[in-house]
Amino acid sequence: MTLENQLINKTFYETFMEADEKNPVRVLGEAFLAGHKDETVDLSAIRFAQGEVYFHNKDYEAAIFKWENTHNDLEPWAKKNIADCYYELGQLSTAEEIYKSIDTESSVLQSEAILQLFSLYIDQGRLEKADQVIKKAVSFNPDYPNVTDIARAFFEKHKDWKSAIELAVNEAIRTESHHWFDILKTYAEQGLTKTFAPHYFSKCLVVLYEVDKARFEQMVLALWNSYRTESSYFSWLREFNHLFLNLDANREQSWKELSALYQETYFELIDGKYLMRELAEIIPNLLTNWIKIADRSYALFASAAVLAWSEKFPSSMSTEVINDAENLIFHSRNETDGLEYSLTLFDSIVKWAEAQHVEPGHRFKWIIRELLDFQTHHLFVAGSSGNGKSAFINSVLGENILTAPTSSVIVFKGHDETEIRKISDTVLTAVSSFHEFQELVERRQNKAFDNAIFEFSLPSPILQENRLALIDTPGFNGRNRIESEALKYLHFADSLLFVLDANDPFTEKEQEILMQIREYAPNLPIHFLINKIDEIYDEHEASRIVDDTRSRVRAFLPQAHVFAYSSQLRSRKQQNDLAEFLKNLNRQITEDDRIEKMLIFIRKLISHLLDKRAEMENSLAESIKWNEEMATKLSGAINQLTDLEKEKARIITRTFRKVMEEISSDLMENIPKILRDSSDMIKEDSDFRKIHLELNDEMNRRVHAYVNDKVLPKFYRSLQEWILTANDELNYCQSFLDEISEGFNAMYGEERLKLNCDFKVLDDWRRDADRMTSGVQIDKVNIFLRRTPYQILLKGAGRLLGAFPQNNAILYNKYKQFVENEDYFDVTKSIISKLLMQFELFEKSLERDISIFFRNPFAVLNQLVEETQKEIKEKEEELEKMRANPETYRDPLTLFEVKLRQYEWIMISAKGVLQV
Repeated sequence: MTLENQLINKTFYETFMEADEKNPVRVLGEAFLAGHKDETVDLSAIRFAQGEVYFHNKDYEAAIFKWENTHNDLEPWAKKNIADCYYELGQLSTAEEIYKSIDTESSVLQSEAILQLFSLYIDQGRLEKADQVIKKAVSFNPDYPNVTDIARAFFEKHKDWKSAIELAVNEAIRTESHHWFDILKTYAEQGLTKTFAPHYFSKCLVVLYEVDKARFEQMVLALWNSYRTESSYFSWLREFNHLFLNLDANREQSWKELSALYQETYFELIDGKYLMRELAEIIPNLLTNWIKIADRSYALFASAAVLAWSEKFPSSMSTEVINDAENLIFHSRNETDGLEYSLTLFDSIVKWAEAQHVEPGHRFKWIIRELLDFQTHHLFVAGSSGNGKSAFINSVLGENILTAPTSSVIVFKGHDETEIRKISDTVLTAVSSFHEFQELVERRQNKAFDNAIFEFSLPSPILQENRLALIDTPGFNGRNRIESEALKYLHFADSLLFVLDANDPFTEKEQEILMQIREYAPNLPIHFLINKIDEIYDEHEASRIVDDTRSRVRAFLPQAHVFAYSSQLRSRKQQNDLAEFLKNLNRQITEDDRIEKMLIFIRKLISHLLDKRAEMENSLAESIKWNEEMATKLSGAINQLTDLEKEKARIITRTFRKVMEEISSDLMENIPKILRDSSDMIKEDSDFRKIHLELNDEMNRRVHAYVNDKVLPKFYRSLQEWILTANDELNYCQSFLDEISEGFNAMYGEERLKLNCDFKVLDDWRRDADRMTSGVQIDKVNIFLRRTPYQILLKGAGRLLGAFPQNNAILYNKYKQFVENEDYFDVTKSIISKLLMQFELFEKSLERDISIFFRNPFAVLNQLVEETQKEIKEKEEELEKMRANPETYRDPLTLFEVKLRQYEWIMISAKGVLQV
């Protein structure tokens, strides 16, 4: 045992013991006594040993006394032991001060003191201090026995994963020990490493690659998966692939799990969830690393991915990597389920489009579904206009279905029942009748080709027995060339039957069309039907034409079959021969053929969706413009309605005021006359002491009778006429608003506006007119009791002189003269004011009533303006978003196109693969 181990374990005293000695106290006591007598002996060593014995026997005070008197080279150790005594005695603060004060060059003693401090801090619950001290111990002397294990246990116990991971990384790099790499991998598998920036592990991975490549692969897998759902995932992909690019990994080593992870990651990245700017600096290195390690199970996908990506982004991949991929793809094992991958890709694109609120198209879904029917042979029937193509199809079907040139693609299928459907990009519609079908497909009726396919299912023995579907398209003419939308369905067909006219078969124009077809669909088998053979005057001539045509066709297309036919001839032999001819055309449908066709239509779908984006932008811009125009027109309608309301309020109020003025004029004219005519009640024998009272009562009575008997009936009639006039005016307003509604509804294409006015206003006016003119009670007016000077004089004279009959003649003349000559202006004005007060109040309410009449149209128009403005704002925001971030739509489609090209490369390799 070394001296340092003795000092650590406090067994230094054993150096004084003989082999057969059992009592260290006695041995050390005798040694101390002998040394004390010999003044040349260093007693410090004996005291140090005695302290150890006292310590082991828990006599800590004696041990401290002995160690305090140790002054040789053992003094630093004695100091540490004194601290241990105070530690055991529970005097932790004293122990801490002594541990900290130890000054020594011994790394062992320093490490021991630090570890004791670490234990002391744990006992005190001072975990932060304990953390600092254990990290200091590791940093100072990581090779000191158990120090790193103690540190790891402490970090793990207190879930200080950051410190634990840093310890594992540093020790793995320092020691290159499998033990520490395995610990770090365990942390990664538990997801504890994901809080670190990926570059933190780069050096560690480089070291591990040199130490153990198998462990390197497992470590990479653990770290890769830990970052997968984190925001730092792309940072990891960049960092690791840059690192791995510079390592000498190759396919001679086994990287099966990492190859699988590369494939999984690549497909995940190009699944349409990320933008190109995020992938541009990641994918090239990822593919370069993948292909350099891909084993036979993954080499095909890796090489196809490289070639597809490099075609789309030519400058992103090195020539060396592309050449490697081109060589590898034809030497790789092809166990790919191309059908499953194609359908998965198609479904991914459809789901993505639907999530973008873009209709991927019923047409494409229908086509893919039809291509999955490997039992049905799709025969594309083509030919120049006038060659009798429609007549041939009608004769095959046994019905006169095609009666006029069509502008649509029609697919005839055998079925037990007749069903017709129109399949377009936007809708899938059942066609209810044959007449409707003919109207839809006639070229004259359907001038604009809308990409629609008509699926015509019907009972047809020749189609059902041969599992055949006929595809009919518009006939070719000088202007209808290969670019025609109809011809894009060539890729849907398994073979093509080109109808020739026996009168002039296989013309240069037809040969030119066929060359374009071959260029467009090079692998499509083409065969010929010579129609109208019955129009040839001579059987020998007909035979010659058939042989000559077959010879010229075979020179052009050696594998083509030629069949002579008459659409007018209904013989059983011809039908049997035709069935046999069609049966021979019905070659074996292979899965690879249909997969190729699916991939073609998937590419068309991607192109369709790219076009849809432009359509959506244009549609939004047009919608915004249209809504702005509608908002302007609606605002104009509101202004018109405002002017109309003011005009009608002015007209109706003015006509009512005219009625009021006429009545007022009559009253001003007739009331003074009535009052003057009241003089007839003055007699010479009248009691002139009371005559003024009687006159006042009579005048009020006569005015009241006049008003009720003549004025109010006339007023009633005038008001009824006024209401009729107002009704005409308001009906005109309603008619005007109905015209506005019809105009706007025509523009909207739906019943959006209904501007109904409130005609209850007229009912209210009728009720008020009846109420106001049904009779009035006018308060008695002081007509003859007013305190004018002349009236006072007359009334005074009557009271004084009326008692004497001889004065009656004088009073009679005076009263008579006064009544007949008075102007009564003030009295009349007072009566009119009282009488017309309620009518004036009614007049003041007219403007409010007319406003109520127009309230609903205003509310409807204002609400529609508000909705239109809101729609404009929403569409402007949507359009701005689309234009500001076009890549959010374009980039996923670009990635789908890359994935499509990858499948196409796999299909290419399947045709020319060199099995190894």
